Amino acid sequence: MDDFVSNYVNRLDSKGRVSIPAPYRQILAREGTEGLFCSPSMDRAAVDAGGHGLRKAIDEYLEPFDVFTEEREILATALLGESESLKIDKDGRVVLSEKIKAHTGITDSVVFVGHGYKFQIWQPEKYEAFKVEAAKEAIALRKSLSARRQALRQAGEGA
Repeated sequence: MDDFVSNYVNRLDSKGRVSIPAPYRQILAREGTEGLFCSPSMDRAAVDAGGHGLRKAIDEYLEPFDVFTEEREILATALLGESESLKIDKDGRVVLSEKIKAHTGITDSVVFVGHGYKFQIWQPEKYEAFKVEAAKEAIALRKSLSARRQALRQAGEGA
């Protein structure tokens, strides 16, 4: 299975284009993705990006909500209504829209961050700040999960 992993920093050129990292382009090509699907993150100064894998994940997320319910309408607006499909040129570059640049704060450099089925597009300094906090939270989550697993094992042994 192909997953978007690692992170890459690229600069915008004088025409405002940025190269999608080659490993990411290869995954998009294998998926048969022609454009780059981009949806502003609902809770971060980042953009979720990808191809069919990201669209499938969004569709699966929306599936439990009945059509025409307020919850589905709100989520669909945030995830799909504010999305864009960026054209990938023959050299693997995209032009980031003004909307994407405003949401992320991107001016001259971009960091692409792999998340498996998708990747995120960040302004590098904002990503660095997020990464520090995410590392702290990941340690706390790991400790919490380990404690829960240990408690379940002990409960199973006592039965």
